[in-house]
Amino acid sequence: MMDFQQIFGASPETEASAPGRVNLLGEHTDYNDGFVLPTAIPQRTTVQLGLSKDGQHQFYSAEFDEQVSISGEDTAPEGFASYIFGCIRLLEESIGHSLQPVNLHVTSKVPIGSGLSSSAALEVATLKGLRSLFGLALDDVQVAQLGQQAEIQYAGLNCGIMDQMASSLAGTDSMLFLDTRTLERRVLAFPADAEILVIDSGVHHSLAAGSGYNQRRAECEEAARLLGVKALRDITDPQAVESLPEPLRKRSRHVVTEDNRVLEAVEGVSAKRFGELMNASHASQRDDYEVSVPEVDTLVAILQETPGVFGARLTGGGFGGACVALVEVGKVEEISREVLERYMRSGYAGRILVPEV
Repeated sequence: MMDFQQIFGASPETEASAPGRVNLLGEHTDYNDGFVLPTAIPQRTTVQLGLSKDGQHQFYSAEFDEQVSISGEDTAPEGFASYIFGCIRLLEESIGHSLQPVNLHVTSKVPIGSGLSSSAALEVATLKGLRSLFGLALDDVQVAQLGQQAEIQYAGLNCGIMDQMASSLAGTDSMLFLDTRTLERRVLAFPADAEILVIDSGVHHSLAAGSGYNQRRAECEEAARLLGVKALRDITDPQAVESLPEPLRKRSRHVVTEDNRVLEAVEGVSAKRFGELMNASHASQRDDYEVSVPEVDTLVAILQETPGVFGARLTGGGFGGACVALVEVGKVEEISREVLERYMRSGYAGRILVPEV
């Protein structure tokens, strides 16, 4: 891996980093103006920046060993550079003038394709790095909002605000309860005597336009229109969606019940009850929202059957990726070993992501 000096022939002038996130409850609720409960993970994406001397933006990704050069008039690139380019363009629009071209070097420990929001970590790190380099008056919420728009406008994913808010504001030792409509938020403690375990299913997920993610959002918007509300967040009784045609009924039922699960969890439930809510969330994603896959269902089932696990569920947008479990403090190593062995005997290969090993 080549460093900033080797790539650009100078030392970086500043650097910034941002974490990935794991969502404990509140999946697919953020783009329905609902409630979410993520936490940051230890793995972070780091960007180093300096001013470019050749009049072009220069981006380098250590993970892909790829360098991209972009002039001010170029159209948006593809791949990792599209997120960075989108952040720069949207930042320029927000401040009303162009930025001097930059050299930007990216390294990341956030797993890609595991549903832990590697894209949001890149967006937030980039924007915080640009804020530092140019001395911009940009708060952490504005960073998240610009990052979200970069994802929507330049990466083609019609996402909610949760990932960027978690990457910009959340910590690893607490949960961030967020109302995605108002952006009101509270920092909450994990349930007593419990900690987080995140395991990658080994199925790479992609939430680009070709997946079912954007389709699910469109279905939710149509359901809200038929129900006469601004967003499904405004429905609190699951019975209210029963008159909808399929699949809108099932999609809406997931969102309404998922919001209710988050609101119950933040009242301060026990680890046992929190785990039950996670289990119910997974069943809802699997059966009503239909975003799980057989490998993930197998891994979740193994976790749920393992002594010391309070509950487990798919996390992230779905269609593969990682599972998150709430487990008894001090039993992570034992549980991880048993679960991975059983998962391997089922014909699959997973790995522990959190805690870092």
